[in-house]
Amino acid sequence: MAKIILDTDPGVDDAIAILFADSHPDIKLIALTTVYGNATTDSTTRNALYIKDNFNMELDVAKGASRPLNQPLLETAVAVHGEAGLGDFNIPDYTPSSVDSRPAYQYIIDTIKANPNEITIVAVAALTNLALALKAAPEIASLVKEVVIMGGAFGENGHYGNVTPYAEANIYYDPHAAEIVFNASWSIVVIGLDVTKEVVYTADYFDKLRDNSGVVGDFIWDISQYYMRFYAKELGFKGCHMHDASAIGYIINPKLFTLREGVVSVKCSGKKIGQTTQQAINPQNKQIDFQTNIAINIDSTTLLDLFYNSIVNYSEA
Repeated sequence: MAKIILDTDPGVDDAIAILFADSHPDIKLIALTTVYGNATTDSTTRNALYIKDNFNMELDVAKGASRPLNQPLLETAVAVHGEAGLGDFNIPDYTPSSVDSRPAYQYIIDTIKANPNEITIVAVAALTNLALALKAAPEIASLVKEVVIMGGAFGENGHYGNVTPYAEANIYYDPHAAEIVFNASWSIVVIGLDVTKEVVYTADYFDKLRDNSGVVGDFIWDISQYYMRFYAKELGFKGCHMHDASAIGYIINPKLFTLREGVVSVKCSGKKIGQTTQQAINPQNKQIDFQTNIAINIDSTTLLDLFYNSIVNYSEA
């Protein structure tokens, strides 16, 4: 069973990824560490607490960074995720459970050190919390089992940036943090737009999920409608991409993905800021002792089935 800390900025697709992770018996979701991006950190933390409380999840929530390391805070993704991050869905008045007393980066450090070589970090947002953890305790890189990042775009399958022609949002929000994370000596798998854009969730898919998975399906349907309208209105696209769910899919079944090893670089200035590129490693002349793999292909049909079945089973548990 994979023990994961999910570093997240819920966010419609983040919220759905949280439910996907909690739904599957092969994952032990230990914590949600929050950060800015799809909404402010106050909003993403409130959303994380609501999801935890509403679906009776046994996990910690630790509030994280509210701004990037070295650049101004960019506007949140209101057009995509709504004012508070969950589309048109309004969290009802209730008394939420408490956040952990530690900032997210310290929670990450402490949990990794208490569980050496057991924790997988799944980062589906700006990488500020991870960078802060590395700056404070660089030794954690040797104590993590794996780091799975939903972020970046490398031009595979014709997919490039989604906030600029060059940059994917999670990297763009804090490229300096991403540079620190990609230069650390831990094993990284990058699930970027190259594969997440190959998975299409349709209106019929969400309708079927709503009709067959109770209150969980109702919630997913509710928060997805705003997101779907963005795709239809702004992109002229029938359906949407639930990017973060693909990172959870990798944790459950890595065989759904084709990976390519190499060194990842991040542009930290200029018009291509946030761009990610990969330089392949020659197996005969490998100069580094850690792996960075990017996903270049995905079995989208099987992933869609895996997500659907996991949520239906979750609703029946």
